[in-house]
Amino acid sequence: MGSIRRSKTKRRTRDLDQVRADLKSPKHLAQHKSTKASEDLPGLGAFYCTECAKYFSDSHNLNEHRRGKNHKRRVRLLKEEAHTQKMSDAAVGLGTDSRRHRDLEDEQNNERMEDV
Repeated sequence: MGSIRRSKTKRRTRDLDQVRADLKSPKHLAQHKSTKASEDLPGLGAFYCTECAKYFSDSHNLNEHRRGKNHKRRVRLLKEEAHTQKMSDAAVGLGTDSRRHRDLEDEQNNERMEDV
């Protein structure tokens, strides 16, 4: 049973929200890349797919990856709008009654002011 658990997390890549932050800010991506030693990475870290957060040994493998199904699926998921608190409130039914939603926001603001 232990080996199954290990294999599920063995090839885990960065989550979509982390990759979105990488795409928005080159500083965020540079900070992530600086945590890895380049001599330990395939191709000395020169061939990197930002959308999938994977390193490749040469440009041919990177180009083949970009033509593949997994890369295209990941790009499609990144183009979709990220879920927000407003969308989740609307799904539960809180976003339909604007007065109730305003009352909840006022309560939260009051609690924050009391904490300060």
